[in-house]
Amino acid sequence: MENTKVVVLWLAFCVSLVISTLGNPAVAPPAQPCLAPLQWEGRIVEYDHSTGRNSRASMSYDGQNQRIRILEQKKGHVPCKKYFEYIYLYQSGIMFQIEQVTKLCSKLALTQAWDPFDIPLNSTYEDQYFIGGPGDMIEVQEWSDRKPARQHEAWVGVYTVKDCYPVQETYTRNSSVTTSTRFFDLALGISDPSVFTPPSTCQSANPDKMRSNC
Repeated sequence: MENTKVVVLWLAFCVSLVISTLGNPAVAPPAQPCLAPLQWEGRIVEYDHSTGRNSRASMSYDGQNQRIRILEQKKGHVPCKKYFEYIYLYQSGIMFQIEQVTKLCSKLALTQAWDPFDIPLNSTYEDQYFIGGPGDMIEVQEWSDRKPARQHEAWVGVYTVKDCYPVQETYTRNSSVTTSTRFFDLALGISDPSVFTPPSTCQSANPDKMRSNC
């Protein structure tokens, strides 16, 4: 009888351990990051930590062909404020800046290399958790470029567990420039590939970047 009690207690302990492990993803981190979709459309909000400003835009992302189109969104009336469309063509090393009202265009050389919205294979797993409350929770994973020899992360990315969509990315490019980008209303694929084709006004583009104010 005593041996039976010991066996029952041992089985109960094993079951509780399994349940605890399943309920805590940190116990068993994934072997590697998920694969983010190569093409999607949605909306973003980029927060600049140095200026405290939020920039809202719609985005078309084509990781397969290394190109991005950003269309700034107008929020209220700001005197002398100009809103732009940006077309980044990384394979050609060119960025087009188009003023939304006049269609004036600037053609600039890209100085930064292509950096896709995905989780690099050498990333460090940080955490897995749910966003939201009961009934509307979304499970996400958090990854970073943290390494043992470095104190701080220069990149932190939060991606959904189910389909590996980006939720938020935070970049620190140097000690004074940090941006956080939130992604939402994402849809798989590119509904209109022509958004990556600059307008005819870009055939006589200006080589200087336009300012957003008067």
